[in-house]
Amino acid sequence: MIQNNDIYSKLREYLDKLPIGFPSTESGVEFRVLKYLFNPIEAEIAVRLTSLPATIKHIHRKCKKLGLSKAELKRHLDNMDMKGSIYGIKKGKKNYYKNKILILGMFEYQVNRLTKEFMDDMVHYLNEAFAKEMTSIGIYQSRIIPVEKSVPHENFIYNYDNVRHLIRKVKYPIAVANCICRIGYDKLGQSCKQTDLRESCLIFGNTARHYINHGRARGISKEKVFEILKAAENDGLILQLGNSKQLQFICNCCSCCCEGLRPVASLASPLELYKTNYYAEIDSKLCVGCKICIERCQINALISNEKVPTVDLKRCIGCGLCVTTCPKKAIRLKRKEKKYKPPRNTLGLYLSIMSRKFGRMSVIKTVLKLIFSMKLYYILKKN
Repeated sequence: MIQNNDIYSKLREYLDKLPIGFPSTESGVEFRVLKYLFNPIEAEIAVRLTSLPATIKHIHRKCKKLGLSKAELKRHLDNMDMKGSIYGIKKGKKNYYKNKILILGMFEYQVNRLTKEFMDDMVHYLNEAFAKEMTSIGIYQSRIIPVEKSVPHENFIYNYDNVRHLIRKVKYPIAVANCICRIGYDKLGQSCKQTDLRESCLIFGNTARHYINHGRARGISKEKVFEILKAAENDGLILQLGNSKQLQFICNCCSCCCEGLRPVASLASPLELYKTNYYAEIDSKLCVGCKICIERCQINALISNEKVPTVDLKRCIGCGLCVTTCPKKAIRLKRKEKKYKPPRNTLGLYLSIMSRKFGRMSVIKTVLKLIFSMKLYYILKKN
């Protein structure tokens, strides 16, 4: 058995090889995060998992040195799944397990067991290293789409940017969960400045089922989804989706709490990461200089002038929040000439990130290995 300190170092190094890694720090705060998520025996098991689901039988073969029976191994895996440190899937009579990245992944799954101490460590880790890990690759895990009423009817909107179309098309189950970021900052005594909404994270499909089954969320109707989106729009929250055409979640985000939006908002040019299809344009003839749009913008993309604000096109992410509250309808979203087309699904997104991070040949070798060992074809077919 590896000594405790050694196994957490090994686990950190292992997680650092994922598409969104687990960088080291001078302070060592990453080890406090890992020890919250995994006890020593769980850490031993975690380094033997992969990013694709494996059966108990397959995992047990890799865990022989730990001396665990299959029943004992399953109890540990189920406990890790319940804690949100790995992802468990049940298909028929078989259980499958795989590892997860920290964000989006393990962190969000702590929503019902979050402590002040863990949130302190997460904010420390984000500020010291992890935010840079998320933003330095050049391909972001989430994307921005405009709020529903911000795009004029005469202006064509792509289906994957049309929130109402996406929700009408998606199949049940649908779930809503508390926002992990706002709950976390509540525990730190730094409550959100933008909204009182807490139950605002919308989840779809298999991920929704997993959340519901683990008591992290409740099932809702599509009508309730639109009610939540309307409340979020009224409070000036930005719509963030996973960066693919496959709808898995919708986060209603603020730049003061959201650990996905906050690091991007601090960049000189958020468009380096958010590849959006729209930008705001102000009609100087209609604008009366009320500056409501400036107060509404969470990304500081509107610059105050003597009368008519100016749109900073390096910062404007096309969320549309400034459009919906302009009393003179002086602002509109315009579609960019160059279309951004998100990846087909989450697998395609992470393969793109891995290619950028490790190189194409490394990705090809990884995929070939997974095809033979984990039957990747079955997963691709399902997606």
